[in-house]
Amino acid sequence: MQKRIELPEIKLVRHARATRLRLRVEPTQIRLTAPVFCTKRQIQKFLDDSEQWLLETWKKQQDQQLGTTGQLPQTLQLFNLDQPLEVIYQTQKSSFIFDDENLQLFISDRHPESYLKTFVISYAKIYLPKYLSQVSNEINLSFGQCAVRQPKTRWGSCTARHDIMLNSGLVLFPQEITRYVCVHELAHTQHFDHSPHFWGLVERFDQNYKQHRKLLKNSPMPYWWYAKA
Repeated sequence: MQKRIELPEIKLVRHARATRLRLRVEPTQIRLTAPVFCTKRQIQKFLDDSEQWLLETWKKQQDQQLGTTGQLPQTLQLFNLDQPLEVIYQTQKSSFIFDDENLQLFISDRHPESYLKTFVISYAKIYLPKYLSQVSNEINLSFGQCAVRQPKTRWGSCTARHDIMLNSGLVLFPQEITRYVCVHELAHTQHFDHSPHFWGLVERFDQNYKQHRKLLKNSPMPYWWYAKA
């Protein structure tokens, strides 16, 4: 007998700019974005009509995550390093010890998934702002402050004051992907929208931005990234 797939509780978000109902299946939750004046009856009908797609997509997402569960990485490739780090799990007081000279990362075996994520966040807070400044100088687009955070659904953002936020998970991608996000957010300092002028500016500094954008969207994060740091 095949086990019935159980969907998690769907998180409803009403957005003033939303013009239609939209579902987003993530590794840890399902989000439904709805227009402000959409009725409960319309929402329920939309969910009923989308049930089969939801079940199939959620199962695929979970299978993808379960495929790597329990398999902690023995190496870790970071966006600005030519060689991957050797990851060693051992009993130690510190959550992690980073030996940058020998490219070794020692992770406490108490909560290895959480401590691995803690290291990535710590590394990102040091090196992502530096890299953003480097790209800023290369393409001659300035910004205000840089914050590094862990939002669930955004890789970056830019405020009206030209302050930029970058997702710490970007250090786990190849450098050309991280660079695309930096270019994307820096382009918002000139065009605070996604108009043709905006995308034209992005393409000026990243001719392969469409490919990079697609890879960013379709590449899953490792299962341990969803552990509590």
